[in-house]
Amino acid sequence: MAKTKALLSALLIGIGIAYTVPLAVAAQVDTNVTPACSGLLQKSFLRLQDEKPQNLCQYSGKVVLVVNTASYCGFTSQYEGLEKLYATESAKGLVVLGFPSNDFGKQEPGDSKQIADFCYNTYGVKFPMFEKSVVSGAAANPLFKELTAATGKAPQWNFHKYLIGRNGQVIASYSSNTSPDDPKLVADMQRALNAK
Repeated sequence: MAKTKALLSALLIGIGIAYTVPLAVAAQVDTNVTPACSGLLQKSFLRLQDEKPQNLCQYSGKVVLVVNTASYCGFTSQYEGLEKLYATESAKGLVVLGFPSNDFGKQEPGDSKQIADFCYNTYGVKFPMFEKSVVSGAAANPLFKELTAATGKAPQWNFHKYLIGRNGQVIASYSSNTSPDDPKLVADMQRALNAK
């Protein structure tokens, strides 16, 4: 319908007759615009559960909390708080993305199935999780390389967090000691969720 109106408008203008698109049509076109995918999210990773590729651009326009995780760490109980954040705030546009890593203390030794089973069976994790990867140093996966470059802070241990705004820009980095219910993290997240 909108293409027909645009073509008609171009034809009429071409023969010297002014034509304006009705406001209802213009509004309809505007509501169908999807947010552009930022360079930061233009990456694909294999999902933890089934090892199928998943493009992070599907999270464009959302507030994203990226976390490197491990199953056998003193901070592993943070899975519970991360899942709670995801469950309560996803309707407002928050997504938590988990990236298991064996970088620190060899505390993620399992394969994808073992990690997925542990996360779901122990903590009821339903937020998106991706295959185990390196998150620090020269061999870090491309997302963590960019997050480190943007903040100047590489993960020093498991459960380091990065908050990305709806515009695809990094807002902040949080150490492993920052729990998912930390007042600063929650305030930053709420500000980002309320931003248009």
